[in-house]
Amino acid sequence: MRNFSIIFIFIFRILPKSRFFRLKNKLLNLRGFSIDNTARIFSSVQIFGPKNITIGSDTFIGHETLLNGSYDSKIIIGNNVDISHRVTISTGSHEIDMIGKHTAGKGKFQNIIINDGAWVGMNTIILPGVTIGEKSIVAAGSVVTKDVLPYSIVAGNPAKQKKLYDNKSLQWI
Repeated sequence: MRNFSIIFIFIFRILPKSRFFRLKNKLLNLRGFSIDNTARIFSSVQIFGPKNITIGSDTFIGHETLLNGSYDSKIIIGNNVDISHRVTISTGSHEIDMIGKHTAGKGKFQNIIINDGAWVGMNTIILPGVTIGEKSIVAAGSVVTKDVLPYSIVAGNPAKQKKLYDNKSLQWI
């Protein structure tokens, strides 16, 4: 199995970064992930962890994005999602341990869900347990520590809601 992983990484890395998306998706699916064949994932994307990662149709994941999963959690990315370059999505963290030798104590893991139509800006960090709502926008450079409402814009560190779109009046409120 280790030889397959090494061969997979080699093939994935030598493919042009922004082409042959269907071939890359087939390779990722052979590794056990669930990637729709219409997703566009750049070759420089790094995926760590087990096979608990799902990526929906017509989703874009940009250069040098990191998807870091675990056996105890999932990363679910919906349809029509745009994730820019150098975004970090990690389901793991640590409990604080002020008594033990390491302050970063026992590992803890929580799902991350990015719902349909969301747009995540460059250099954003999405922390464990976060759900990003449908058609929401996360501004570049944000650190998302809490759930993002559907149809909203968040920005900052930590990310805070800046605007909310009202579907009834069809305008920002």
